[in-house]
Amino acid sequence: MQYEEILKRLKSLANPAIAAGMARFGSRPKKALGISAPNLRQLAKEIGRDHRLALRLWDSGIHEARILASLIDEPEKVTETQMERWVKDFDSWDVCDACCCNLFDKTPVAYQKAAAWSKRKEEFVKRAGFALVAYLAVHDKKAKDEAFIRFLPMIKPASSDERNFVKKAVNWALRQIGKRNVALNRLAIQTAKDIHAMDSKTARWIAADALRELTGEKIKKRLQDKQS
Repeated sequence: MQYEEILKRLKSLANPAIAAGMARFGSRPKKALGISAPNLRQLAKEIGRDHRLALRLWDSGIHEARILASLIDEPEKVTETQMERWVKDFDSWDVCDACCCNLFDKTPVAYQKAAAWSKRKEEFVKRAGFALVAYLAVHDKKAKDEAFIRFLPMIKPASSDERNFVKKAVNWALRQIGKRNVALNRLAIQTAKDIHAMDSKTARWIAADALRELTGEKIKKRLQDKQS
């Protein structure tokens, strides 16, 4: 499927009602058509993997084309330069999360970028850092505990960031680390308790929400069953 044909398909799938509703969920990209996630995933299946096409779709600047690019790109061909260029273009949480979930967490430099971006100041770049941590905690089943222990000291200073998309990603990363296994659960709970003691309303919210899930019976049982 060629680039021009894909753009026509995207425009044919456009739904003004979806585009208008995106704002209610905090997504306000500049060039949005309003296309449902299932439709984008179906189109990605039809296209298949294509690195060059993904780069062209990204450069179109169209919101849904960029999500589609994250679905069809080839992780092994993604360079650090490309990742840095794309992350600077992030203008909504859904494009940010789509790239982290569909593509970036499968690259060889995923952990490196998660650590670097979590220290950056730009809202969606910083969110990308912690979103990557969260997705790696879920997707990288073979990773050792040390890979995630190193992120806990990075989570604490970021927990006072009041920006909505950052604080939710920080909370998300902490919870996902704490749900991997019993050992990481204990460390994440201790980190959450340390965060709760900070003089920050945002930090206390992050900690309280994380503790609610990580100390809950549902998670405890699942981790114990997993360990046995």
